[in-house]
Amino acid sequence: MQRTTRRQRLTEFGTAYYQRCLEVLGLVAQSEQLAEQAQGEPTGTLRITAPLTFGSELLAPALVGFSQRFPDVKLDLVLTNQRLDMIDNGFDVAIRLGNLAQSSPLIARPLQDYTLTICAAPDYLARHSAPTRPEDLRAHNCLAFAYPAGDEWRTAGTQWRMTGPEGEVLVDVDGSMVANTSAGLYQAARAGMGVVMLPDALVQRDLQEGQLVALLPDYRLPRRPMNLLYVQDRYRLPKLRSFVEFATAQWGR
Repeated sequence: MQRTTRRQRLTEFGTAYYQRCLEVLGLVAQSEQLAEQAQGEPTGTLRITAPLTFGSELLAPALVGFSQRFPDVKLDLVLTNQRLDMIDNGFDVAIRLGNLAQSSPLIARPLQDYTLTICAAPDYLARHSAPTRPEDLRAHNCLAFAYPAGDEWRTAGTQWRMTGPEGEVLVDVDGSMVANTSAGLYQAARAGMGVVMLPDALVQRDLQEGQLVALLPDYRLPRRPMNLLYVQDRYRLPKLRSFVEFATAQWGR
């Protein structure tokens, strides 16, 4: 500290020391707040990202029950098929399709595999004979999903893979439309446009009600692994812990 007969002021070192002390006190206050939150009821904003179809067809309806159980948690749901960086985008939890990077620092909880069905509308099948073998698909208008570049399933837009009595079969398909959302393909298929490969979660009710017809029942389609991801250090927060427990109870293996 510098002193004169009229005033006192901090030296450059003293000013830096004072600012550093304020930062430390702020960190202490934040740590105490986190400790209090970890011991309390789930509260605050929970930021979630999930794939479009799973998020809209399964996750969003299920979140009604979560909100009723934990009314003090505000949900911020981002649905996208892009693999957004969790930390850079401020997500607390992510649900991801496909294989995970081995070097990922995130904690992964395995969920049920994502399953698919090949189907078409009765109107389309009234105009075109239903395929009885995978190779019959070459003569059909197959509507395909436009997977993003780098996706492990990116070839599924032009080749459909399945396993049957003769083993694994890979069929080249073509059609009048590709789309980057399952919802778009679903609506086109229901309108009788062509044959589609869609998530079971999206078409299950239509199959039961006869709006769509499952094709090639003797053949199994590949399953996609699905995982719930979060940063380990944040699991102590009640809002995250409660959601992880809720989601694994709903869709865990």
